[in-house]
Amino acid sequence: MKKRILILGSTGTIGVNTLKVVERFPECFEIVGLTAYNNIEVLSQQIRQFQPKYIGIHHTKKPALRDLLNGMDIRIFDVQEDLSEMCSLEDVDIVVIGISGRSALEPFLAAARAGKVIAPANKEALVIAGDILMQEAKANGAKIIPVDSEQSAIFQCLEGQSRDDLKKVYLTASGGSLRDMPLEEFDDLTVDQILNHPRWKMGRKITVDSATMMNKGFEVIEAQRLFGLRLDQIEVIVHPEAVIHSMVCFQDGSIIAQLGVTDMRIPIQYALTYPERWSSPVEDLDLFEMRQLNFEQPDFRKFPALALAREAAREGGTLPTVLNAADEVAVEAFLDRKIRFTDIYRVVESVIQDHCKEETVDLKSILRADAWARERAREQMAALL
Repeated sequence: MKKRILILGSTGTIGVNTLKVVERFPECFEIVGLTAYNNIEVLSQQIRQFQPKYIGIHHTKKPALRDLLNGMDIRIFDVQEDLSEMCSLEDVDIVVIGISGRSALEPFLAAARAGKVIAPANKEALVIAGDILMQEAKANGAKIIPVDSEQSAIFQCLEGQSRDDLKKVYLTASGGSLRDMPLEEFDDLTVDQILNHPRWKMGRKITVDSATMMNKGFEVIEAQRLFGLRLDQIEVIVHPEAVIHSMVCFQDGSIIAQLGVTDMRIPIQYALTYPERWSSPVEDLDLFEMRQLNFEQPDFRKFPALALAREAAREGGTLPTVLNAADEVAVEAFLDRKIRFTDIYRVVESVIQDHCKEETVDLKSILRADAWARERAREQMAALL
């Protein structure tokens, strides 16, 4: 029986790579749903190739999409209102979450409550409401198999191992495009420079977060929630070659690492085929080409966002929600060329400092903290302009 897949964000990097995996195994997978925000040209091409039953698009693009589909019998949903309903449909087995930001929270929660297999590339939902999502997944028999390369690596290294034997995990970071750049030059960095990541082709927001290392801070919080770890069990290590995607250390001193070329199709395919491993078109890692593997401690002076994220993880409550919300607003402003690169951290730190943490975290407190942080971040940015 074919696995029936819904992709949230099918025109983005994760969605496109998921479809590349699916098209190699037409006898095993069926695309039942695709969503995009407003890229109707690419979406319509995907629809013609994969023939889904359900489509999600921004409501303002519905008429134009219907014209492009030329009478095809497809149910069209509004991505701003209906993603949770799409994730709950009975004929969906796997939900691939390739959309970024807080917008993934409600569909992630709906998929967990519906008992789906969930393959998230989105880390923000787990940052702001990870405990709730994990509890709902456990209560409803949902399976979460991360697509993020680092979290997928940890997931794979822990397979078949007793959690009682786990000592710590090492989250690797390439160091990004700014690893060797002096801190004194950060103020003058342009959007185009920041978006030029040396290793991964990613969305704009996550590329900026990679440059500030806020992304790695989010991954620390994400790993806490996904794997039930204490903060002191998670260590970030800079690994410029980006060959080792993460490592797990056990009580006896053994370290298990997951290595591979930097290609998102590998963790995506594993999430779709789990617990099996199928053949892949990705080239094998050439071990003879690797002259050396380097490891460095993060430079918290250059990348204070990583330390700020760890502090939010340590304090808990609504602070991770506030951290994410403020960062989303600040990064968007930077991409719109309204603030400088170094202002991103200044805004987020200020919002964190101003927040009165709520200890009891439920969906209402999360949404309340999220709304407050966004408004406070906008106020902070207005003071910079």
